[in-house]
Amino acid sequence: MSITQFQNKLLQEAALAGLTEAEVYYEQKTSFQCTLYEGELDSYETSEDGGLSLRGVYNGKMGYAYTEKVDEDSISFLIDYVKANADVLDEYEDLSIFEGSLEYAEHSFYNEELATVSIPEKIEFLRAIEQKIRAYDPRIVTLDYCILQYYSTERTLANSKKLSLSHKENGLILYLSTVVKEGDELKTGDYLKTTRNFHALDVDTIAKRVAEEALANLGEQSIPSSKYPILLRHDAAASLLNTFMPIFSAENAQKNQSLLKGKVGQQVASKGVTLLNVPYHPDALSGGNFDGEGVATKHQAIITEGTLQTLLHNRKTAAKDGCETTGHAKRESYKDTLSIAPQNIYIAPGQDTQDTLISSLSEGVLVTNLSGLHSGTNSISGDFSVAAQGFHIQDGKLASPVRQMTIAGNFFSLLKNIEAISSDLYFLPSGHGSPSIIVKELAVTVE
Repeated sequence: MSITQFQNKLLQEAALAGLTEAEVYYEQKTSFQCTLYEGELDSYETSEDGGLSLRGVYNGKMGYAYTEKVDEDSISFLIDYVKANADVLDEYEDLSIFEGSLEYAEHSFYNEELATVSIPEKIEFLRAIEQKIRAYDPRIVTLDYCILQYYSTERTLANSKKLSLSHKENGLILYLSTVVKEGDELKTGDYLKTTRNFHALDVDTIAKRVAEEALANLGEQSIPSSKYPILLRHDAAASLLNTFMPIFSAENAQKNQSLLKGKVGQQVASKGVTLLNVPYHPDALSGGNFDGEGVATKHQAIITEGTLQTLLHNRKTAAKDGCETTGHAKRESYKDTLSIAPQNIYIAPGQDTQDTLISSLSEGVLVTNLSGLHSGTNSISGDFSVAAQGFHIQDGKLASPVRQMTIAGNFFSLLKNIEAISSDLYFLPSGHGSPSIIVKELAVTVE
């Protein structure tokens, strides 16, 4: 039977078994990934993963169950497990299955043309890029990462309140890391590209960008350890935002794990900062027209001109705070219970170019890459101390790459000390985005 028929039958059987409300969530993922090394195919992997979960109310409590097998034999298993799961819960949840929003956006997250690009065509495209990079400059030693990944995901959500929703998305991710050498100096440069338009990718443009990114890191110099104005390049800024995203979760605030608790309506960032959640931004791969509970997603401001407008809510956290959900319920997979996460959240870009921001600094540091973000950060306190790669800025120009350095500060303070924002908005595959930003100062330690 089709997945729609299975969902309907499962919902009917759940009602007969005593579940007063029920919801069925189905997910199917396919992916292809290949890696090249020195012109040869180093790894090749295709995968499929999927399954279905049942969430239902039994004796006033919510129970959960999931299975990878979508067949008639799974129906009784799912229902019995939901009932058993609900029975062991100590607390009653004042939460019902969602009946549906009044209207949903109709944005498409799937490119049919991308889906028709053959695997051999993807491999040859990656091989052409690698060849171009290797031939670009004699100082290029090798590519330690040369990876292309394609993915496709389908999701459906149906419940006993006649809500039926579906979502389909696909995307392509390209990751390249180039090793360069001059004398005894060995450096790398990384490049990450996401797209749904395969045929818009240009081999020469990408190869040049990747090669120049690595070559620019040669000739590193030491600078005094001190506090400097910091220009966080868009990709580094997006990575930092991604790491500290838990501070915007209402669930974390309710658990006293976010210093933004009680700050709605207060200034938490500089006046120039607006943080937007746009689930259907054209430059991002992630997003959706509905969240993990079936609530319609929407364009909304989390921070407007420095003032916190809202935290991210699902229906459970909204009920606790006496407000409406913001549509940020998240399912990491069919196996997981509901959590909270944004869809395409980013700092709104400004008007100036990155070059204009560089020219505005008499001295500072341009940070192009951050590492150790998980081990060197504390999302509750906001403190961070992470390894960084970048350039010394002198008299409004890039002077030299900086020898291995660490930057340290506090994310809550950083938000309040953003002084300028460029126009070069960039998204990570996760949907976290940022333009390049100037922070008044951070501590820089150079080894």
